[in-house]
This record gives sequence, structure tokens and C-alpha cells, in this order.
Amino acid sequence: MERLLILDGHSLMYRAFFALPTLTNDEGINTNAIYGFVNMLFKMKEEIKPDYIVTTFDMKAPTFRHKEYTEYKAGRKKMPPELAEQFPIVKELLEKLAICIFEIEGFEADDLIGTLSVYANDHDIETYIVTGDRDALQLAKDNVKVVINKKGMSEKEIYDKDRMINDYGVTPTQFIDVKGLMGDKSDNIPGVPGIGEKTAYKLIQEYGCIENVLMNIDKISGKKLKENLMQYSEQAIFSKKLATILTNVPIEIDLNEIKSKENYDAKAVRELFTRLQFKRLIEKIPITEEEKAINEVEVECVTIDNIKGLKNLVESVKDSLVYFVFEISNENVYSKIEINKININYESKNYIINFSDIFKVTPNEVTKLLRDLFENESIKKVIHDAKAVYTALSKLKITLKGLAFDTKVAAYLTDASRGEYELKSIIYETLNIDVTSCEELIKVKEVNSLEKISKSLKVKIKLLEMEELLYNVEQPLIEVLASMETRGFNVDKKKLDELGVKFSSEIQKTQDEIYAMAGEEFNISSPKQLGKILFEKLDLPVIKKTKTGFSTKAEVLLKLRDKHPIIDKITYFRQLTKLDSTYVEGLKNVVDVDGRIHSSFNQTVTTTGRLSSTEPNLQNIPIKYEMGREIRKVFIPDEDTNLLMSADYSQIELRVLAHIAGDENLINAFKEHIDIHTKTASEVFNVPIDEVTHDLRSNAKAVNFGIVYGIGEFSLAEDLKISRKEAKLYIDTYLERYPKVKQYLQGIVTKAKEDSAVTTILNRRRAIPEINAKNKMVASFGERLAMNTPIQGSAADIIKIAMVKVYNRLKKEKLKTTIVLQVHDELILNVYEEEQETVANIVKNEMENAIELKVPLEVDINLGKTWYDAK
Repeated sequence: MERLLILDGHSLMYRAFFALPTLTNDEGINTNAIYGFVNMLFKMKEEIKPDYIVTTFDMKAPTFRHKEYTEYKAGRKKMPPELAEQFPIVKELLEKLAICIFEIEGFEADDLIGTLSVYANDHDIETYIVTGDRDALQLAKDNVKVVINKKGMSEKEIYDKDRMINDYGVTPTQFIDVKGLMGDKSDNIPGVPGIGEKTAYKLIQEYGCIENVLMNIDKISGKKLKENLMQYSEQAIFSKKLATILTNVPIEIDLNEIKSKENYDAKAVRELFTRLQFKRLIEKIPITEEEKAINEVEVECVTIDNIKGLKNLVESVKDSLVYFVFEISNENVYSKIEINKININYESKNYIINFSDIFKVTPNEVTKLLRDLFENESIKKVIHDAKAVYTALSKLKITLKGLAFDTKVAAYLTDASRGEYELKSIIYETLNIDVTSCEELIKVKEVNSLEKISKSLKVKIKLLEMEELLYNVEQPLIEVLASMETRGFNVDKKKLDELGVKFSSEIQKTQDEIYAMAGEEFNISSPKQLGKILFEKLDLPVIKKTKTGFSTKAEVLLKLRDKHPIIDKITYFRQLTKLDSTYVEGLKNVVDVDGRIHSSFNQTVTTTGRLSSTEPNLQNIPIKYEMGREIRKVFIPDEDTNLLMSADYSQIELRVLAHIAGDENLINAFKEHIDIHTKTASEVFNVPIDEVTHDLRSNAKAVNFGIVYGIGEFSLAEDLKISRKEAKLYIDTYLERYPKVKQYLQGIVTKAKEDSAVTTILNRRRAIPEINAKNKMVASFGERLAMNTPIQGSAADIIKIAMVKVYNRLKKEKLKTTIVLQVHDELILNVYEEEQETVANIVKNEMENAIELKVPLEVDINLGKTWYDAK
């Protein structure tokens, strides 16, 4: 049989809107309902493979039901404007997808669905009705399936006539009678007072329909039930009429018009998806033959595989703007990073340097020519992912100069939440050009597209006022990060082996102590076995259960700390085993042939602007326990006579808060070099500053940083092990003492709700669609992001500026000292003994003067023979 797919437009849009988190595009248009609807449409098309497809919508005009019963659907909440604005767009999208829309004044979408399904059934066409509204179950037949969406649109149930009878004990038609008796609160259909779902089903199962129920009232038991049926008999019949979906609406149905079409305007759909920022959905739209023809147009290519050709190219591009795409292999292992091909676009002509071939023949001459090309600052270069190029060229002792624009970094700044920034996906979304359809031309098409991509991104950067951030911070930082990756961090392998033995011993000791406390041996790493020990044998209070037993997650153990000493031992055991596998055994696997660890410093990953470190992550070594701190002992200077220097910003996020909020109380404390945690303790706990104890200072520290991270009374109470009342008092008192901090927090949340985004001091932008979510928990999370991101992001901007300034100053002074690591607010440098004093002064001066704030920046400098000693 042929198949018809009917989408209940209003129902599915409502369901998607409330099921999915708030989504907005750069224009501030809400898109979550559209996204959910389109996902469901594509999913149903894929599963059902319909021959015909339509979507129905309600109209604003009153229907015959409203005219007959003015209270019909009365009391329903007005459609949220955030949802209403999405309907015209989804209709525009359906039009571009060549999907017929049915809507008619005076009738509901359900009536159109009913009419379409009966027409299809009469023409031997199997029908699938996709909806979130169970009213449609009355339309089910052998060849009419009702697909009900459930659980945030991620699950569905399919009903035909047989399943209706099996599940509900009534036929689809009798389902209308059930509703007539019990009524429907959502539609404000009255039904019969006192009759609920259970009674309604029982009566219809016994008597078949409302009319038969009313004819047999004398046989029905229950005095009140009889009275209500007699008193409200007309209302029952009328309710059944209201609940009945029409199947004879006067609409014209042309099967040719509603055919499922694959030759819709794919380019227009992709353009709309690009505007809506539906990145994953773009890939579902096929490339048209016309577009393929455009994509695969042969372009003029010159392959350079000899010295003469390379020399001519280098000479011809002097004082020019040139676009480069590199093929680099094995990027994750420093010792194996190699350039395979260099693809160049110069004055709309493509050149492909088969680097590996030409390099094998005349390596010295090639290196010299490449140096002339890449170290010539008059040749301005546009590159996607310049850091990878810096690192690869460094293997040839070549420094990349003259970087004009990095499209990867620019794309990240314009949308820090997208997660990946592959050139081909950016080209696909921005230019609708598929660079995967013809493999041998991928790089050619990428380098051809680079000019258009860079121009588009430059416009966005300017509109978002991020030019200073891009050109003065992020792009100069690329060289710094590449230098750190190339240099690597020296490792004491012998110490690493010794640490492995020490960890094994400590793990065994801790394991034995846990066994002694438990009274038996068991697998500590098994949640099931651990749960039995804690909650059955030791009879500790159950905090949370899972499908398979008891939860033993970290947050559960935290709540049990004061119940039994075994809890701290288990937490310690988990930390030890994680440290051992990740950082002791893990580090052994990533030490390169030069005896160093070359971590990757990622510039385009976090939404706040912070750098991240991977393979391995050196920014996240847990130091709560001494054993964690000991891992830092394996990191040593390059030479025996060198030292490691740690330069750490003091309380930078609180200083940024003071600057952004403009709170005089906070500003003066920093200007007068008063310990901010001691001052806060004095203010919040109302004690003289010289009587602040260690515990009070510690609690004040939690309040200070809690405010920065938008902490609530519940979380602060948990952190400090105090009542929520006390925690609320602490927060309220803090905000009274620092009134402009309170104004800032309220103001930034209000502004974030208007813009669905926040910015840092340097205009780094983070989209926060969550802040306008209907779900209160999601919205609260969005508010915390709004409070914290400008502070954390500004701190990230400052350390980046500092890195660039320190790096450039060391280079200018021709010093041998280098930056080897950045950990959030801290720089680690490999310092030559004779340069110690000079470098300390340079680092302190450049970091403390990285940016001008209303408060002074302060940097703590420490030196040591290992990273551990330098802290």
C-alpha cells in the first residue's frame, strides 16, 4: 500500500517547545520548536518512507466548537511569544521542503487530519498521523496508525485499531464516548461531573456508547453516579459532540499536490538552516546536481614538485595576500608531525606543493625557500588553524610570520559553543559548498573557499566588536601556544617510575584499610559490591537508588562523610586509582622521544575563553591530596642548572568582579592590599578584622568565590555544612556590604535575558539561551552562567594578554627562558639560572600591567627545581 504521513503541526510544535531547552540563533530568534519539529519530520520520513506527506495547523479564527460552546478551550494559557514567533518560520521551511500545509478557518487541525485520514483510507492508502495529542486515537483504524510522541519527543507509541482495543478495552470510536463522559480539562469539555477516567472506561466497555449508558441508567449501581448521569445527560451528549473529530471538512485533496518530493529547493533549505544555525540538520539536506556541478567545476591547478617551481612561486607572492590550506599528518604526536601538502590560492590561482616528494629530493633548498615564504612578513597569510602550521614548521626551524587571519580562531570567537571548527563544515554552512563529494578536489575547494570564508568572518568579528580580541590577543597567542607545544615540558622518568611504585603501595594500603573497616574483601571499584557493603552490611542511610541498586557516586559519598570513616577512605582510594591510571601510567605513555611531554593547548574549545590542555591534560591534576601534588615532582626544568618559575595571579576573578561591578568597598580593599577573604569575614560575620579566625576566613573565601560563580544558598549551605538559613544570611550580608556587586549580578542577569548572551571586558561573547528556558532549573543554570562568564571570561582574556606580553618581552630581550605551561591563572616558565632576576621582573611587570583595571593586579612568583617546589 502507498503511505500518507500527516504531521499535526500545532501539537508537535508545542511538544517540542516545552520538551527542548531554549535555543536561539545569532539574530535572537527562538528556534527550539522548529528544531524539534524538523527532527521529528526527518525521522518519520526516514522510518515510514511516505508516498504523500502533509502538515496541518490550527488557525486563530474561532471554530464551530467555539461558536456552539463559548467556554470551549477557555482558560488555556496564551501561546508564549517565544513559540508564536516560530510558526511563520516553520511554515516557510515546509514550503521550501515542498510539503503541503492544510489549514482552514472554522476548523481545527484535528478535523483536517480526520478528513485526510478517511480520504486516504477510502483510497487504500495507509496513513500515519504523528501528534502529541491523544484525541487523535479516535481516528485509528487497521490502516490508520496514530503515532503519539512521548518523553520529550525521544519516544513514541504507535496505535492502530487492535492496539486501542488491547490497551484501552474500547474501540477508537468508543474512545470519543469515554471522553464525552469524563470530559477533558485541557479543552474545557465538561463531561459528567463525578465521572473519572476509570468509571468512563468501565461504562463504555459495558454499554458500548454514551447513548446506551443513558438508556440503562437504572441498571447502573451507585446513587450519586445515577443522579449525575440523569442530571447531565444532555451535557454528556454535547461533550461527545465537542470531542468528535470531523472527517468531512470541505477541503480539496489532490494526491499529486501532496506527493512526497525529493526535488525540493535544497539550497534554500540549507540557507534557512544556516540562518537558524541548525548545524547537524544541514548535513541531512542532499546536494543538488546543479550545486554538485558548481562544486566540481575544474579550477586551474599548478602542482609544484620541483625546486624551480617552488622558487618561482615564492618570488611571485611577495607583498601579497595569500590563502593557505595545509595537510598535516599525525598532529597528536609531536615527533611525528609532518606537512604532506601545502595548498595555496594566490590571485584566484591554485598551487599544490607536494611537500613530502619535493622535500625528499632537495631538503635543504626546500627548507630555505619555505623559510623565505613563511618568515616573510610582507606576505600576508590567511590560514585555517595556524597553530598546527606553526608547530609543523617548527620541526624545520621555521617560524610563521605575517599571519593576517586565522579562520578557525575567528569562527570560534563568533560562535564559541559549536564545539568543532573543521574548515569543511564551516564552508558547508557558510557557502553551501560540499567539500566531501569529490575527494581529490577537497583541498583545492577548501583553499578556493578560504577567501570567502575569511571575508564573511571578518564582517562578523567587526559587528561583534571583537577586533581587538582577535588581532591583539587570540592571533598573537597562537605563536605562544605553538612554542609551548613545540618546547614541551621535561619529565624525570626515574621519578615517574618511583612514583608508580609509591602509588601502588599507597593504593594497596588504602585498600587493606577499607577491607578492615568493611570486615571483608570486595571489589571497591564495583558500585554494586560497594553498595551492598555500605547500605546493607554497614547499614548507612540510602541517599539515592538506581535501576541496578544503590548509587555510590561522589555526591552520595559526600553526604555520608560524617556517617562512617570508610567513606573518606573510599574517596581517597578513588582519587589514588584515578591519579595512578591517568597521571602515573598515563604520563609514561605520552613522553615523547625527546624525553618531554608535548601537551596540546586548545584555543577553540571552551565557551568561556579559557585554554584547555589535552594529551595529556596538565591543567587538571587533582592536588587535594599530597599524593596528587607529588605528581608535579616529575616535571623538571630542561637542564640541571635551570629552575621552574611559577607566576600566579592573586585572586584575579575577585579583582575582575571589583572592576566590573565598580564596588568601592571591594576596590578599596584591593587598593589597600587588605586580604580580601579576611575583610569579607569581618564584614559578613561582623567581627573586628584582627579577630578573624582561620575558619571564618575559610568560610568567607567560600562566600567570595561562591558569589563569583552565582552560588545559591542551598549550595553554599552544603559547602560549609551549615543551614540554608545561615547560608542565606551570609549571602544577604555580603551583598549588603558590597551593594554594587548586588547591582551587577541583577543587572547582568537582566541584560543576558534580553540578549541571550553576555560579554567579557574585551567583548568575548558567550550565548546563553538557557537563561530564557521555561524549565526553572535550566533558567537558573543560565542565570549562574550569566553572572560568572563575564568574570571568568575576562580573567581568561587577561592571562592570554599576559602570555603574549611575557612571550614577546622574553623574545625582545633575547632571553633563553621560555613559557612551558599555563594553568588557568598561572604561568610556568623554564628559567635559566643567570636570567632568574631579570625574568622575575619581566614576568611580574608584564602580568601586572597586562590590562588596566580599577584595582591593581598582583602576581606571586615562586621558583623551584620541580613544578612541585615552584608552588
